Amino acid sequence: MERAKTFDLTRGGVWSTLLKYSLPLFGSAMVQQLYSLVDLLVVGNFAAEGALAVDAVGNATNVINILLAFALGANGGCSVVIARHFGAKDNVKVRETVNTSLISFAVLCAAVMAVGLGFGRQLLSALSVHGSYFDDCIAYLYIYTASMPFVFLYNLGCGICSALGDSKTPFIFLVISSVLNVGLDLLMVCVLHLDVAGAAWATLISQAISCVLTVIVLIRKLNSIRSEEKAKKFDCGLLKELTAASVPLILQQSFVSVGNFFVGKRINLIGEDATTGFTTAFKLIGMANMGVVSMTNGLANFASQNKSAKEYERIRQGFMAVLTFALVTSVCFVLLFVCLPEQLTRLFVQSEKLTDDAMAYSVRFLTTVSCFLPVVCLKIVADGAVRGCGGNIGFAVSTFTDLILRVALVYILVGAGWGFSGVCWAWAIGWCISTVLAVVFYINIRCLKGVKLFPRAKKSSSTPEGSTEEFSEVSSAEPSSDVAEGAAKQGDGERE
Repeated sequence: MERAKTFDLTRGGVWSTLLKYSLPLFGSAMVQQLYSLVDLLVVGNFAAEGALAVDAVGNATNVINILLAFALGANGGCSVVIARHFGAKDNVKVRETVNTSLISFAVLCAAVMAVGLGFGRQLLSALSVHGSYFDDCIAYLYIYTASMPFVFLYNLGCGICSALGDSKTPFIFLVISSVLNVGLDLLMVCVLHLDVAGAAWATLISQAISCVLTVIVLIRKLNSIRSEEKAKKFDCGLLKELTAASVPLILQQSFVSVGNFFVGKRINLIGEDATTGFTTAFKLIGMANMGVVSMTNGLANFASQNKSAKEYERIRQGFMAVLTFALVTSVCFVLLFVCLPEQLTRLFVQSEKLTDDAMAYSVRFLTTVSCFLPVVCLKIVADGAVRGCGGNIGFAVSTFTDLILRVALVYILVGAGWGFSGVCWAWAIGWCISTVLAVVFYINIRCLKGVKLFPRAKKSSSTPEGSTEEFSEVSSAEPSSDVAEGAAKQGDGERE
């Protein structure tokens, strides 16, 4: 008889529950960031164009991230809705949410591909991409856009698998895909000499394999969920619920990506060396933030389930647990970026292909912006708690404030004669102001009124006597409506 492991986020010790559930998500985010860095590492070191190849991949990524915003945002919304229904122990709604999500994702993916393939050249021209690497840039964009069905389905599948209590299997598949991506990158670029286009093909093939593996497991997981009523294939009410949960996330991802698009345009106008330096440094900063974002996705679903179960004190405790982890992680990255900025930059481009100016730009961005990583970590964690409790307006306000400030300050400070330093300080100022807003919204979450900001941890009374283990084995032949089975994660995403 097939058995499925489940994970109830409303029971057990808060710290242990969050760590057991979220650490695989953190690992997945780190691997995903390394996955995205591989293309830059390989083309920067082995492609004939060197630094120009890095510029091509970096600029294409600015457009790709706008397209990916829809996949990542919709996946995050779907995950929160599934977590909500798991917390309410409603298996029928869970299956109907999955069915509705699959259909709506297919329509959304088709629209995104139409934009990428139909307007890719115009978007790159608006980005002020230099003619010296424009053809490589457009090739990378078109090939990546063709992989969007795999990207959408993989992200949705990972979110659903995690909601069914399995955050480890998507991580394993991601590791397999990443190893495959490295091998294919080396084959395509070093052996077949396809350069930038080869890196794009390697990514497409790797994502396709990862998607297939995830779907196979997803089908098995869904078959383990039993319900007395037959689930609808599509539910308009659930579509509204999914839209309400997804739109703030899509807007957040889109605004961040569009903001980075305009920032990239301004940096391209400074010169090719500035583009190279910013692309390498920004990737590293993004890697540092993405780990925290992944933990925060776990917190959002933890908060969503516990809100449904009216375990409000656990939400405050969960916030402190994730914040502690985030601050420790961010300090480690600060030390790494401040102490080894040149060595990290040289990982992307061979020394003989990297100009002194490009190195200086990368070092300046890394050493300045990384000092504010602990600040933005507080914002990210507060946003996760607010989002999990249904405070989408507060989440959107703090995020959009950050983005608008950063983009505006880049143009203002660079135009005022600050040069590339204006880009660095625009990030720092935007993060600081938006963090204040995020904390204010967290303190004033409606369902947590009257709950202490720093509650003392206490033993859970909802676990079986004599046991603190949150994992349980549930037979697939039995209804699982009495088990809340975890929450979901976001896949490849962008970043603060």
